[in-house]
Amino acid sequence: MGLVEDIQACRLCSARFAATATGHDPRPVVWFRDGGKPGARLLIAGQAPGARVHVSGRPFTDRSGDRLRDWTGLSEAEFYDQDRVAIVPMAFCFPGYDAKGSDLPPPAICAATWRGPVMAALGAVPLVLAVGGAAIRWHLGARDVTGAVADWRGALGQGLIPLPHPSWRNTGWLKRNPWFEAELLPVLRARVRQVMDGN
Repeated sequence: MGLVEDIQACRLCSARFAATATGHDPRPVVWFRDGGKPGARLLIAGQAPGARVHVSGRPFTDRSGDRLRDWTGLSEAEFYDQDRVAIVPMAFCFPGYDAKGSDLPPPAICAATWRGPVMAALGAVPLVLAVGGAAIRWHLGARDVTGAVADWRGALGQGLIPLPHPSWRNTGWLKRNPWFEAELLPVLRARVRQVMDGN
């Protein structure tokens, strides 16, 4: 089997997920090509699938995905074009809900097991979008999301743009940080277009 099939077959978190309020089985959502295909131009490093993505089996098929596509300026067809875009979350499965109905964090064992092999398989990617706190911590070592996103110009020199999670729960954050829409989003859209077009 190839790496994609290995991840799809992963059941490391079966007992963990069975013990959540949702009591669900693992369903790894894998959205990148391996096995000799040309390298991706854009890597979207997210958090973990939500409940809707767990059902659909396709990443960002929810309101967060609508917002992220708007931020990047990508059409739905471009966003899901695996020849150019790899979507690699910090955990491939929906972690479940806690007793209060909130999303549980991505299990660390997923990134510890799979992130190294996936990044090696992808090779050099011209642009990485680190979306949300877990991805920002992994790619930049930063623990403060606001500070990391505010320093996006420094990260861009490393071929990376940190972004807050596009969840609608973060609408208040966006209102408190108007520079995100005014300054970062135009650069994000321009850079995404450049790498998607092969520039």
